[in-house]
Amino acid sequence: MPAYDAFLLLSFGGPEGPDDVLPFLENVTRGRGIPRERLAEVAAHYQAYGGVSPINGQCRDMLAAVREQFAAAGVDLPLYWGNRNWHPFIEDTVRKMSADGVRHALAFVTSAYSSYSACRQYLDDIDSAVAAVGPGAPKIDKIRPYFNHPGFIEPFAASVEAALGTLPAGAQAGARLVFTAHSVPVGMAAASGSVTGGTALPGTPGGRYAAELREAARLIAERTRDGALPYDLVWQSRSGPPTVPWLEPDVNDHIAVLAKERAATAAVVVPVGFVSDHMEVVHDLDVEAAETAAALGLPFARAAAPGATPRFAAMIRELVAERTSGAPPLALGDFPPRPGDCPADCCRYTPRRPGGPPADAPAASRTTS
Repeated sequence: MPAYDAFLLLSFGGPEGPDDVLPFLENVTRGRGIPRERLAEVAAHYQAYGGVSPINGQCRDMLAAVREQFAAAGVDLPLYWGNRNWHPFIEDTVRKMSADGVRHALAFVTSAYSSYSACRQYLDDIDSAVAAVGPGAPKIDKIRPYFNHPGFIEPFAASVEAALGTLPAGAQAGARLVFTAHSVPVGMAAASGSVTGGTALPGTPGGRYAAELREAARLIAERTRDGALPYDLVWQSRSGPPTVPWLEPDVNDHIAVLAKERAATAAVVVPVGFVSDHMEVVHDLDVEAAETAAALGLPFARAAAPGATPRFAAMIRELVAERTSGAPPLALGDFPPRPGDCPADCCRYTPRRPGGPPADAPAASRTTS
């Protein structure tokens, strides 16, 4: 097994005060030609929470929990943390790791799935930071996608049960589980790699991203109320031009259909595409989707993401053990875990307008923080 000498938590980053918000959004959208007025509109979401995204605090809590897990298991690895879009930036962190003498680190990314934005961009971030630091930079390996790991699925199932318990008693038996994930362009979804294990469900528009999400939703649903509740996978936080096809339906449109068709006595929204309750979860679901349901008279509850749970921190330790001691990989359901490193060309997605940025790359109307 490789001799790792450090652990790196790699995340998206988010503003930590009102003065950070616009510079952060400019980092997220650099080179994409997003109008200034649109940035101001998104900035208002952050300002409503004091200009602070929850994600950095959640990363600090996650590191503290992983530190406890490592100590209890005798894992002697120093912990580092770097972000794509805000302090601590990954390049600064890799520079510090180099100065500390780190030579071979293992990186855990706060995204469980295979896609350009969830996997490939983080691999590119690592490569760019290592190149910028130069010959003394450590080699950094990324931990595999973990969408079907018990430490991801089981906390979600528990949080769905807890959310169901907040509904009126008469609405629980007829509730519908509404799993949500970040929408991406259909072309990006198709570029997320072929499905090499398991069965692609009807409606999966190609690629691992949608297939993995459907599998995670199935695994959580079958562990909730003995699998008795119907469920759907829908999408949220779409951005980009309307001429480009993205994964649909949108969560708000879906809630409207459920209410109109009286297809459920309540909706329990489950942010299965997300690791923690960051800004897109608390604004797009707790505000926008909740308001949609309230306007239609449909009882609504939202399940918590698993990143704050001890089981999730234990999962990180178990994923590290796969790479450091040869522990057997843990996975539920029909999709076998992807062994070792991602393929060199995994999830690449680079359609471009002539002379311009990617034509349908996710824009900044929403941000995954």
